[in-house]
Amino acid sequence: MASRNASFHEGGFAGALLAPLKLIFALTMAFIGILVVAWIVDWIFVFKVWPDGIDRLKGILAEDLARARDLTQLQGGAPSAVTGTANFLYGVLFRFTGIHGMGMRFAEGAALSIPDTIVRNTYLVNIEAIEVAMIGTQLLGVRLATLALLTPILVLIYIVAGADGLTQRAIRRASGGRESASLYHRAKHLQVVLMAISLLICLFWPASFDVRRIFLPLAATLVLLTRLQWAYYKKHL
Repeated sequence: MASRNASFHEGGFAGALLAPLKLIFALTMAFIGILVVAWIVDWIFVFKVWPDGIDRLKGILAEDLARARDLTQLQGGAPSAVTGTANFLYGVLFRFTGIHGMGMRFAEGAALSIPDTIVRNTYLVNIEAIEVAMIGTQLLGVRLATLALLTPILVLIYIVAGADGLTQRAIRRASGGRESASLYHRAKHLQVVLMAISLLICLFWPASFDVRRIFLPLAATLVLLTRLQWAYYKKHL
């Protein structure tokens, strides 16, 4: 027999109230995970792979930012949206937490208290890793803004391909054609895998690249898989 507390949490009203909080928590945890992975990738390549280290990371940021601004202008948007996203992430993680101000204060060479002196020594020991994290955060913001610019096009492609697939399904049902739950599920799962792999490449690839080189093949494949998914949808609508 279920307890009262369990039945309360499973109720429609309580579930409706908790759903936004659960969604916010899940998105926050996902973003933190993405950010940590991005930092780890940047640290590995800066300190272990690239001979020019942090200068290479700065170059990647500059190239991705310029390309994102051009893409924004082509779509008729404001280039400040890209820099605004990067600056917002940087501000939340480093300005709001005081890390940016701490570094500026230590760089001025003013007299420090004993606690500030202890923190300063720790900061100086890890200053290169902190700087990489700062640049990596801005780079992640630029790439997230670029993906956000392309998201409406992907949504439109999915809607159009899904409508065409449902039309083909209706024609096949009227003609006595077969339906296939296996094809439906395979096409659906392949879309998820494809989107996840594309997202990981766009966010974590340790080089500057034009995201449209991934977007165009992704869009074409998404059209085929979405059409196949809904064309073989088995349950009655």
